Amino acid sequence: MSGRVRVRPGVPAAALGVLAEAGLAADVGALDATDADALLCLLTDRIDAHFLEGARHLRIVANMAVGTDNIDLAAAARLGIPVSNTPDVLTDATADLAFALLLAAARRLAWADRYVRGGGFVGWNPELGLGLDVTGRTLGVVGAGRIGKAVAERARGFRMEVLFHSRSGGLALDLLLARSDFVSLHVPLTPATRHLIGARELARMKPSAVLVNTARGPIVDEAALVQALRVGQIAAAGLDVFEHEPALAPGLRDLPQVVLAPHIGSATIATRARMAEVAAQNIVAALRGEPIPNRVI
Repeated sequence: MSGRVRVRPGVPAAALGVLAEAGLAADVGALDATDADALLCLLTDRIDAHFLEGARHLRIVANMAVGTDNIDLAAAARLGIPVSNTPDVLTDATADLAFALLLAAARRLAWADRYVRGGGFVGWNPELGLGLDVTGRTLGVVGAGRIGKAVAERARGFRMEVLFHSRSGGLALDLLLARSDFVSLHVPLTPATRHLIGARELARMKPSAVLVNTARGPIVDEAALVQALRVGQIAAAGLDVFEHEPALAPGLRDLPQVVLAPHIGSATIATRARMAEVAAQNIVAALRGEPIPNRVI
């Protein structure tokens, strides 16, 4: 088996090990697909039609992510270039982070940390740092895929009622928003889900509600979220992704009731290594002429 494999800098070394075992040498550097047979890229890489049209020999684009919104799938399909992703392996890590953000926002952990570090803690007070109860409350999960279902499993350990909204069924979104104490987003970014949560949807939520987003930033209208938090339309938010990442909407970083994380949903040592391995295994299969295990198109 032979083939030239371009690998984006920053991809964990585990991917290189898989490629080497298959007899493939990886060229780690700038993403130039003009003479590449395979490409291993990250979700931050924009693989558009112009890029793909210049790839004369490309036999696969292996994205080290579940989402593929960074790739022009229509162009790839038109050009006959397979695209793969890395599902399943990051489900638990991302679900853990989503629930951690839920807890942190509800119990004001980011504020509490800043308060103690800043020297504000001078003794226990019955009204200090009051937050929201989680146990026994209602969680609305938007998107009933692997990660959404994994978050629901964690919620049941807190005796929460779990509501679902998805393309295939569940409650209407408006009803879920109105009934939920916590709303966690787990849908892919598509034209239909861009700004799925905007000013109108935020107005449907309880003033005591918490919004959690570990999916994709543009699913939420960030400017509308800032306004809703400022006026108390909802109580808090936990965000791991942002609409114009890495930039934040004006005013977002100044809101103390928001917990912010730098897109670390899958950021555990084992998970990121496994994602790299799966992406490389997709490449090996493609170059061997075998079915690609995690083919998207």
